Amino acid sequence: MVLSRRSFLAAGAGALVLAACGGSGGGSGSSEDDGPNALVSRYEDGYFVPGTQRVAVSLGNKNGLVSEGVPSSLGAKVTDANGTVVVPSVQAASHAVGTPVPFFPFTLSITTPGVYTLSAEVNGKELPSSFSVVDSSKVKIPKPGDKLPSFDTPTTADARGVNPICTHQPPCPLHDVTLTQALQTGKPVAYLIGTPAFCQTGVCAPILDNLITAHTRLGDKVAMVHAEVYTDTTATTVTPAVQAYTMSFEPCLWITDATGTVVERLDFVFDQSEIDAALAKVSA
Repeated sequence: MVLSRRSFLAAGAGALVLAACGGSGGGSGSSEDDGPNALVSRYEDGYFVPGTQRVAVSLGNKNGLVSEGVPSSLGAKVTDANGTVVVPSVQAASHAVGTPVPFFPFTLSITTPGVYTLSAEVNGKELPSSFSVVDSSKVKIPKPGDKLPSFDTPTTADARGVNPICTHQPPCPLHDVTLTQALQTGKPVAYLIGTPAFCQTGVCAPILDNLITAHTRLGDKVAMVHAEVYTDTTATTVTPAVQAYTMSFEPCLWITDATGTVVERLDFVFDQSEIDAALAKVSA
């Protein structure tokens, strides 16, 4: 099946809708308040499975995402659909290294599928963001603990019908080998799917910049591969790489150990410090 841009965007729609405007993140607050009065979800719902979840949010107001005057950390709690507190207290530091808008990635541990609400207190107001945890069998894209499926991604030697193979300016250096070849090196692998030029969320270019920085620092310790989302600059048809992993959002970064087993997956928005921390797990 050929997945269109419209289908891809529709599947991933809503993740940046302001909670105060009735979006998927939930939330409340006066429209006259220019301060933070909503949590904005920075994740694609439906991809969290029982175990450990990384739930990232940003602060928002009636004008959009808040980028200035953001606190250094947020405290929150998590309740289930019945209002029962399942995580009494959790903290997340503000992250913004190489990304345009600060965000807060909460690390949660929820073992039962269901609908949950993350509630953070900001300026004396409790701001909610809802998310769901689903049975792992319903999530088809590779997740921690899975073997990363091999795929012949486009390279500088063989574009495999994708033009351009990289919309980063200038093209990034992560297209020398296919993902299949990278997984055969016996090294840890970092595999990024995202399109700098046509990104849904506006973070793909800085995230790729962050990965390039890590590549420069680590050299050949980790085999790194980047794959684009669309087959050409019309951005109408998604690439076979996206279809192979049944993606409906971007960007996404998989980090594997030397056996090709995924040790971490970073979704939607993540900064230099998170990339470096994930790579440190496999490159020490």
